[in-house]
Amino acid sequence: MSLKLDPRTKLYMIFVVSAVVMMSATTPFLWAVRIIMIPIFLLIMEKHYAAAFRFLIFYGTALLLTFKFLSENSEGFLSAFLVGYCGIIVQFMPAMITAWYVVRTTKIGEFVCAMQKMHIPDGITISLAVVMRFFPTIKEEYTAIRDAMKMRGIMLGGGNAAGMIEYRLIPLLFSCVNIGDELSAAAVTRGLGGKVKRTSVQELKMKAADYLLMLLFTAVLVVFVVSKYIR
Repeated sequence: MSLKLDPRTKLYMIFVVSAVVMMSATTPFLWAVRIIMIPIFLLIMEKHYAAAFRFLIFYGTALLLTFKFLSENSEGFLSAFLVGYCGIIVQFMPAMITAWYVVRTTKIGEFVCAMQKMHIPDGITISLAVVMRFFPTIKEEYTAIRDAMKMRGIMLGGGNAAGMIEYRLIPLLFSCVNIGDELSAAAVTRGLGGKVKRTSVQELKMKAADYLLMLLFTAVLVVFVVSKYIR
């Protein structure tokens, strides 16, 4: 069963999760509160099973290495590097997972309509709309470049690692420039940034699930702040 949330609810989720990850968790209870905010359940409801499984395994492994194994034996350069790397993942990955969920489950038309309802300036709306389409498009472009290079035998296991970097990264960088220009032109062509008020075929309305989820995230934020700063 898919849970269709309003884009305003999703933006509020990003704001709350980002605020929480910027504050350090110093007790097991605070870590538990932070983990609860990761939208794995929402990914499953949107049928992104593979992504939910990968995020869960990746975050769980980093969490286990940080607090179980590396904290007890953190001597040497490699252990210190892994502690720092896993610590960064554990600290900021909840916000990254939330942002990934928002980008993959929100249509550009719905997002623009929500931004207009919140009276956000067109400059910010256009920039965010371009960014939301930029990364999925880059992923598709990289997949096409990777397949083309594999057909030519340029791969890591083919003894041509330097060629793999050259023939994949350089075309991808040029594609990034072209894709950014094309997305910006497409946004302007669709009427974003014009003097006349833009209409939309999307009809957004806050539902009970939106209010319930916003209330839940607000409660979790209050619990986190109270537990951390008010004793």
